[in-house]
Amino acid sequence: MRKLVYYVAVSLDGRIAGPGGEFDFFPSGDAQQSAAYSAWVNTLYPETVPTAYRAAAGLADAPNRHFDTVVMGLGTYRGPLDRGITSPYAHLRQYVVSSTLGPGVDPAVTVTPGDPVALVRDLKREEGTGLDVWLCGGGKLAGALLPEIDELVVKSYPVVAGAGIPAFDGVFDPTVFEVAERTAFPSGVTLTRLTRR
Repeated sequence: MRKLVYYVAVSLDGRIAGPGGEFDFFPSGDAQQSAAYSAWVNTLYPETVPTAYRAAAGLADAPNRHFDTVVMGLGTYRGPLDRGITSPYAHLRQYVVSSTLGPGVDPAVTVTPGDPVALVRDLKREEGTGLDVWLCGGGKLAGALLPEIDELVVKSYPVVAGAGIPAFDGVFDPTVFEVAERTAFPSGVTLTRLTRR
C-alpha cells in the first residue's frame, strides 16, 4: 500500500503561506547556507522541484526518489497557473482537487471536483509503482485528508508569519505523529520526517 506524504514548508506558527499565498518570507540563511540547504533537500526530494526549475537545480535527469504522484488544492495550483504554467510537475502524475476549476486546463493535469479522500484512497491502493503520493498543499486539503496522511515531511523555518494559510485547516482532530528523523541546518531550518503513530 502506498503512503500519502505531506511534504511542506511551515513557519514557527504553522503557516505554509501568507494571507495572499506568499511564500517568499521563509528565511534560509546567508547565500552559502541557502545554497547548501537547497542542494541537500533537492537531492533528497528531487521530484518536489517544479519541472521548470529542475535543470537550473541540476536535476534535469534526476529520477523520482519518493513520489510519482502529486495531489494539490486549487490554491497551490493557482500560483503556477497565474504565471502561465499549467503543468508544474510534468515529471509526476498531477491531480488538482477543485470544484471550480474546469477539467481542460492541461491534459497532464487531472482536475477532480469530488471527494479528495476517495481519490487518495484509490491512489494509495495502486500497485507496482513503488513510490508514494505527495500531498503538496494546501491547508484546507490537508485538513480534509488528515485521516489519510501516513507521513509528514516538515521543513520548519525560523520565522513567525503572524497570519496566513495554516498547514492544516479542518475540524478539531488531534492526530499523533512520531519523529522518525530530524536534520537541523546552521540557518535554523529543520527538516523533520514524522510517521503516524
